[in-house]
Amino acid sequence: MQYNTRGENIEVTPALRDYVEKKIGRLERYFENTSSFSCNVTLRVLRGEHTVEVTIPMPGVILRAEDTNSDMYAAIDLVVEKLERQIRKHKTKVNRKYRQQGAVFVEADPLAADHEVQVEDESDQLEIVKTKRFNLKPMDAEEAVLQMDMLGHNFFVFSNAETEEVNVVYRRKDGRYGLIEPENV
Repeated sequence: MQYNTRGENIEVTPALRDYVEKKIGRLERYFENTSSFSCNVTLRVLRGEHTVEVTIPMPGVILRAEDTNSDMYAAIDLVVEKLERQIRKHKTKVNRKYRQQGAVFVEADPLAADHEVQVEDESDQLEIVKTKRFNLKPMDAEEAVLQMDMLGHNFFVFSNAETEEVNVVYRRKDGRYGLIEPENV
């Protein structure tokens, strides 16, 4: 795996770079061929909080995890744990799908490995427990942010009055706001 480690407001020392590569290198046991994969790691320090963001783009799936902690090394450990959970969950889902179809599993999946897959228990399945329907009132993004704050939610779905498309505003971890718009293809 090729590592691209960069720091924002922090110097990436050789010791820190080695720790990142050693910890993320543990994930290589889940892959057949890691030489073609690249791993993008961003280490960031903001107001005394250490944030680690890891993105591993692969064919068919993008692994991404981010965590913040007061200690950089602890944040790295937490991110690796998140990535391992994502990989196990994806592999379990793929294997379950092939078993339900009655097909023999062919290791064409980028996460397929030679060793046995640890199947997670059924309580980890995704289950939709509530469906909510509502009318989308046309408004601009600023009004949607005000509505979101008034409701105390972290996101708000609305019909953009300018584009007449469904958009989402959301509160970011840094306290600012984001807007999600559909991409016209």
